[in-house]
Amino acid sequence: MIQLIETPNAPLAAGHYAQATVWNDLIFVSGQLPIHPVTKEKLTGPIDEQTRQVLENVKAILEAAGSDLSHVLKTTVYIADIALWDQVNAIYAVFFGDHKPARAVVPTNKLHYGFLIEIEAIAVRKSP
Repeated sequence: MIQLIETPNAPLAAGHYAQATVWNDLIFVSGQLPIHPVTKEKLTGPIDEQTRQVLENVKAILEAAGSDLSHVLKTTVYIADIALWDQVNAIYAVFFGDHKPARAVVPTNKLHYGFLIEIEAIAVRKSP
């Protein structure tokens, strides 16, 4: 059975999708944008700020699903300007530490609301 994940610690789904879905022990986190979950503020400032918020959102959803960043198998990072990649990668490395999930980086022209980054993730639940 597929389980839907919803937590107020990340932006609630604003369309016909779930923050994440879980099947067995696999967690599929929908693409997260730099939106603050409490204030609903759309962060359109520097890429460092946007990247931190996106990863905080991914982290909150994973925790609600019974996992964490150290159990991420793969991420897909959509970035509006590949010239920003070094800054994104530096923040990403801080969040993931020694853990290095598989990753795809997809340069795009524009993202929703003028955001510079979106990240989706696939993870596994932590063992009890």
